[in-house]
Amino acid sequence: MKYRGLVALLGAATVAALPLALHAQQQQIPVVGFLHSASAGYVQTVGGPGFSEGLKDAGLVAGKNVTIEYRWADGHTERLAAFAADLVKRNVAVILAAGGTEPARAVMAATSTIPIVFVSAADPVQLGLVSSLNRPGGNVTGVSLIGSALEAKRLELLHELLPGASSIAVLIDPNYPAAKIQMHELQEAAARLGVKVIQDDLPGDGDIEKPLADAVQQGASALLVTQNPLSSVVRERIVALAASRSIPAIYWQREFAAVGGLISYGPVFADGYRQAGVYVGRILKGEKPAELPVVQPTKFEMVINLKTAKALGLAVPPTLLATADEVIE
Repeated sequence: MKYRGLVALLGAATVAALPLALHAQQQQIPVVGFLHSASAGYVQTVGGPGFSEGLKDAGLVAGKNVTIEYRWADGHTERLAAFAADLVKRNVAVILAAGGTEPARAVMAATSTIPIVFVSAADPVQLGLVSSLNRPGGNVTGVSLIGSALEAKRLELLHELLPGASSIAVLIDPNYPAAKIQMHELQEAAARLGVKVIQDDLPGDGDIEKPLADAVQQGASALLVTQNPLSSVVRERIVALAASRSIPAIYWQREFAAVGGLISYGPVFADGYRQAGVYVGRILKGEKPAELPVVQPTKFEMVINLKTAKALGLAVPPTLLATADEVIE
């Protein structure tokens, strides 16, 4: 009887311990915060897939051995602080902050202990995200796509495509941290090329009809869309409006050309998010952000939409076609 009583007691203890064991097992699955300034659609088509590929390098698969908590601001940067605070409150293991420097800044203001991996096109040292590229220091590292430093190159490509365009509209987000640097770079390039740039501010609601109409009235015959997260949120609207007014335009990301934009030039964003996923995986394995140097791209891609060129009545120079990484027909 004593033996049977002991077995029963042990059995009851085992059953009682099962929920605790299962709970402990669940707690072992790391949770990663994913904060982005753009829309859910952008994250799902551009950022998410590349990020997942990077996580796989560390043997991590979302929903299996890692959980991803997504937050996106739909271009409303004022929402970022609350989202960052929420992720910190949930005690996530790492936070990916992407879509400009503002998400990273919001998370840095919310925590100095949780590791942060950023994906940004602006200079992370100049804007205070890290102390240096090689040794970031603190709890922050990431990927600098340096896309906002390519505005002069985009203007040169647009000039090569349209040598007769003497005035070019520049659609820019004045609230983007690198906006002044972008305009300075463009003005210097315009002086070298002998063209005039007309600044058009991108409104917070993404409605570009009036600014673009004003630029056309001032004589602009082409459009350059500078790199900024807000324009990615409304990229289809921008491309459609440029088409409706028969304005040739250059963009900063292949996704614009994919939805009908004439030409794009910039870093391969999917690669940047993949590298961010790699870094998140390495941090979850025990490495320190301070010891992971900021990654910069080694490849830039040019995409030309020939269908759009034909609709605009443009003959793309053979030199541009020969150097394009992708031609959409």
